[in-house]
Amino acid sequence: MPLALLALAVGAFGIGTTEFVMMGLLPDVADDLHISIPTAGHLVSAYALGVVIGAPLLAAATARLSRRTVLIGLMVLFVAGNALSALAPGHHSLLAARFLSGLPHGAFFGVGAVVATTMVAPERKARSVSLMFLGLTVANIAGVPAATLMGQHLGWRATFLGVSAIGLAAIAALALLVPRDRADASATGVRGELAALRSLPVWLALATTVAGFGALFSAYSYITPMLTDTAGFADASVTLLLALFGVGATAGNLLGGRLADHSLRATLFGGLVSLLAVLALFPLLMRTEAGAAVAVALLGMAAFVTGSPLQLMVMEKAAAAPSLASSANQAAFNLANAGGAWIGGLALAAGFGVTSPALAGAALAALGLAVAAVAYAVDRRAPRPVRERVVTGHVPEVSATARR
Repeated sequence: MPLALLALAVGAFGIGTTEFVMMGLLPDVADDLHISIPTAGHLVSAYALGVVIGAPLLAAATARLSRRTVLIGLMVLFVAGNALSALAPGHHSLLAARFLSGLPHGAFFGVGAVVATTMVAPERKARSVSLMFLGLTVANIAGVPAATLMGQHLGWRATFLGVSAIGLAAIAALALLVPRDRADASATGVRGELAALRSLPVWLALATTVAGFGALFSAYSYITPMLTDTAGFADASVTLLLALFGVGATAGNLLGGRLADHSLRATLFGGLVSLLAVLALFPLLMRTEAGAAVAVALLGMAAFVTGSPLQLMVMEKAAAAPSLASSANQAAFNLANAGGAWIGGLALAAGFGVTSPALAGAALAALGLAVAAVAYAVDRRAPRPVRERVVTGHVPEVSATARR
């Protein structure tokens, strides 16, 4: 695998760290800015909103530029957003800075996935995407815990300065390791890029992402009360268990990349079935500490097995605009984050029990399987390209359909 994938992984590590670290810093930020924790929670939503808006728009707007230049520019925007977060004097300015930090997120992963697949042989595309996403999963193991500890001991502003430093390292790595490429003069521009998303298979792939990862976040958003109230873990143990989730996610990401290179569709279906099974077993596994630890690791593994297949599937279905489609998939991932947490919260509010968000997630995983099955049926019914028929002693005969 080319060293340029390391540069992409460093950028993904920084993005993954800044996305998830705010959850651990909410009490510190709320105390320092004299706001309530629910109000501070809007900082998480502001980042997600930036991802959803920035992913398709930035990818479409930069379609005609050199992808190497786009990646570096997106990381410059990322550094600026985090530096402004560290210097924000109040809640509203921090809210704006978090929104700015989220804007390059989806486009970076979208354009990065396209760059990753162009640097390897066709049979290694999924593996190259999984190696870029490795930075995101490793952030959950090392980056987020380390950044949280830094914020607790040195102040939350130090955390965002540290993330900015990671962004600067990513810029240097991208400049040194990613091969230079030319601007794509043949690109269709914003309207052409957006037109490529009108395909039904593209929207079915995006819907599978929303349902599949919505299943993950329905349970993961409420994993702490499950671990403390049902499994009986002390509050101090939760951080270690969340790192265990990161280990499972990392293993699932690498496994999914390898398997998807052999059979993309089978890997996707297998991952969704595994996720459905793990979530359905959550109420049983959460009865003991050992079972709960296994459940957390399996949840990360089953969910992230589907990451690379879904990314590649969206890119293939929108071949005319792979960067935009890939970025839109990241927007879908963040919609799944918000939607899954909302649905899990509804199950809790209805009084179905502490582990009910996991069962709601199982229902979402089943929905993801259904959407994936519909997508498969649509692909099966799609007309195959007409091939030339060679007639012995004559020039190749081309059918009227092919000529049209």
